[in-house]
Amino acid sequence: MRPLTGDDPEDIGGHLLLARLGAGGMGVVYLARTPGGALVALKTIRAEHAADPAFRTRFRREVTAVRGLTGTWLVPVVAADTEAREPWLATEFVPGPSLVEAVDGFGALPAASVRTLGSRLADALEAVHAAGVVHRDVKPGNVLLALDGPRLIDFGVARAAGATALTAPDAVVGTPGFLAPEQAQARAGEVGPPSDVFALGCVLAYAASGRRPFGTGHAAGVLFRTVHEEPDLTDVPRELRAPIGACLAKDPARRPTAAEVAAALGDPRIPLARGAAEAREGQRWLPPAVLRVVAERSARALDVPTPRRPPRQPAGDGPATDPGPPRPRDARPVTRRRVLLMGGAAASAIAAGGGITAYLTAGRGGARGALPVHTLGFQSDLSGPGKADGTAQERAARLAVEQHNARSGITFRLALNTVDDGGEAARARQAARHLVAAGVSAVLGPGSATTALAAAPVYQDARTAMVLISVDDGSLTPSHARTLCVTRAPESFLALPLTSYLTSVRPVDRTAVIDDRAAGRTGSDLTNALSRTPPHQGTTSVHSVAAGSDDFASAARAALAAKAQAVVFSGTSPERAARCARALAGAGFTGPRLGTWHIMRPAFLQQAEAAGQDWLFGAPFTDPGSVSRTFRTAYHARYGAAPGRWSPEAYDAVGLVARTLETLGGTSDVAPGAVAERLRDVTYRGLAKTLRFASGDTSTAELGGSYFLFQAKGNAFRFLGRQDQVK
Repeated sequence: MRPLTGDDPEDIGGHLLLARLGAGGMGVVYLARTPGGALVALKTIRAEHAADPAFRTRFRREVTAVRGLTGTWLVPVVAADTEAREPWLATEFVPGPSLVEAVDGFGALPAASVRTLGSRLADALEAVHAAGVVHRDVKPGNVLLALDGPRLIDFGVARAAGATALTAPDAVVGTPGFLAPEQAQARAGEVGPPSDVFALGCVLAYAASGRRPFGTGHAAGVLFRTVHEEPDLTDVPRELRAPIGACLAKDPARRPTAAEVAAALGDPRIPLARGAAEAREGQRWLPPAVLRVVAERSARALDVPTPRRPPRQPAGDGPATDPGPPRPRDARPVTRRRVLLMGGAAASAIAAGGGITAYLTAGRGGARGALPVHTLGFQSDLSGPGKADGTAQERAARLAVEQHNARSGITFRLALNTVDDGGEAARARQAARHLVAAGVSAVLGPGSATTALAAAPVYQDARTAMVLISVDDGSLTPSHARTLCVTRAPESFLALPLTSYLTSVRPVDRTAVIDDRAAGRTGSDLTNALSRTPPHQGTTSVHSVAAGSDDFASAARAALAAKAQAVVFSGTSPERAARCARALAGAGFTGPRLGTWHIMRPAFLQQAEAAGQDWLFGAPFTDPGSVSRTFRTAYHARYGAAPGRWSPEAYDAVGLVARTLETLGGTSDVAPGAVAERLRDVTYRGLAKTLRFASGDTSTAELGGSYFLFQAKGNAFRFLGRQDQVK
């Protein structure tokens, strides 16, 4: 990082500029903070390049393309202005070091780390290519290292920017040493996905050997060797030479696809190690020295200060400098290596002008020494139908890990090993085997009943705790109670918040249930509970709608004929709930209308329109935005978005496991089986609720304060509060 200059603007597009991350012929990259507090990398394009109308067209098209990209190992574009005098775009900021920093600072990566690096970068390129985008600048400086894997940055936009800036017919677009022969020879018409695969091969050769496969020196010499000579893979481990060499074929048609590269290197989610000790070591995908840097930067990512800017000088005056505080006599020079080791927050403080003394006196107290690291597994659907909830939980869990590691006086550190099971049973079993082999202390997730049922036997056999955050499935409990820990309230008692409301807040004597048979067991459990225990000790009538039927109008008329004062919808489909809402409105019903959290989706509000207003919903989760201002602010600052559903509960799950590890001493020899046994003896006061397990139930948290009420208002679901606190 470098300090801002007097000529840099204070903000761009409402983003406060904090420091310079880099600069070149095309523009400047800044570290910036969004209006919501999130850190972003903001890249500007110089006005002289933007003045080219053809550039504008290509830049606009490419930004549109990359904004639609999704992938675990990609850093997405979160904001852009393609029409500004100096166009810009902002991506999520990843606080880890670049690959070039890590290799230049600590040497070549082990073969296992290179396999993980290559497989995941290939996955990222597969997503980029599937969207019709070619990166064209895959290089170590565009690969950032995070705790759970690498991130590919600057994808797609380099194609537009480079092609416009270099207008000569024989211009070379890319970085010499990390581009394909067709790029080196300026054969623009042949540049495509195979060009990115060639560049990936160069990156992996560099990571595995610490040397560039086509050497260094003058760019012309590097380009000549790229086109006419074979790569130097002498120092690349033998097991990696074949897959890397295949990427470096001169003929684009002979190179593997990105998907084939990932397969050749082996899925990093399936550890190659055989022994227990090797498998446990496999959870750390980077060497310990690099991992420490990544962990420190991740933990301190929220500590970037507001910049101290040098004054803008009038034209013609000599440069004015602010010497800052004098350096202590015993202070060593701040070298690039020292900044790398200190982590992102320290580097930012120095770049902003505060100096090393300011960092050392900021309350961190220096390094804590080599503490034990306990890795938690996180398994959920991050790419399938449950992506929204899974992502919110993973982000909250990661935030909890980072904030644990940033606290003073801790006796151990935490790390998070994330696996995406896509919501599929087969992938869930594979994910469970990976996390068990990695020796994680406990697993948070999975995120659905289907995947939990598939993964549970694996965790049971390994005596690894499976901490369920958003799943409740009674069939898990009897056979997997030894390692199962359910932190959410049971689905079978979801009638409680509805009954409480219709008894204490809006008392009614006659309740009607529109029983949507399409909801299966979830719907029938709710209907049966309300029938057995009617609200306000009154009566309950049931009016069923067949699973294959959309005739909610008949059920609505029947509810009114029964003189119902309140109607509860038992279904789980937002679309079918919207039809029910319109049917009730059409029948003239104006009393309380209630449902459950399953239908709290935008589709309900959009399709029900006015008929969906004022509906109430019982839920086993709290409101992520109301639970804690500190949590909400930290989450938004970290991810640039409001916390999603189940995120406080995921944050609490990390706290529960951390508290359990503390009671066990937190030493490196704490076994997963010991964590599983001790979890149920721990009481943890979390953000969402206090987690305490009843003596007669070894797997499910007590119900106290576990259900909440929401109400449809406008285009959102307004939080009313805990069921026993709503008035």
